[in-house]
This record gives sequence, structure tokens and C-alpha cells, in this order.
Amino acid sequence: MPPLNIDVNQSNISIKELLSLVLAGKEIVLTDGSIPQARLISMSSEKISSSQSRIAGLHSGAIWTSEDFDEPLPEDFWTGNL
Repeated sequence: MPPLNIDVNQSNISIKELLSLVLAGKEIVLTDGSIPQARLISMSSEKISSSQSRIAGLHSGAIWTSEDFDEPLPEDFWTGNL
């Protein structure tokens, strides 16, 4: 379903009307003339649930840290003489 483009300069639509459209599943793009400025989408209950637990180790190996990660940086770093 393509988004509904609403030009903020030409529309008198209320926030309540926008919310009703978004809750009905419509994606809304607010524009200034023909330039997109913002996108309104519904927040699903899954995305805002604070009770959703994280899974440890889900992306194991995706990030690594070098052995010298917490070593002091060389003086050249601070003086810009790299």
C-alpha cells in the first residue's frame, strides 16, 4: 500500500484524523510542497513492549574487540601528528 502524501501547506487535517489513518494501517508522509519532511507510521505493541526480553548470544561473533582496546592512545593521536 503506497503512503498517503499530505502537503502541510495545503492541508487542514487534524492530528486526530492523522492518528485515525495511521492506526488503520496507513503510512503518511508529510511534505513541504513536494519535499518529504516526516513519515508517520503506527507503533506496534511488539515494538513498544518493555516486557519483551532480549536473547543473549543472538548475534554471537558479530562484534569483536581488539586486545589493545583499553590501552592508552599514543601521544601522536592527541597532537594530530598521525
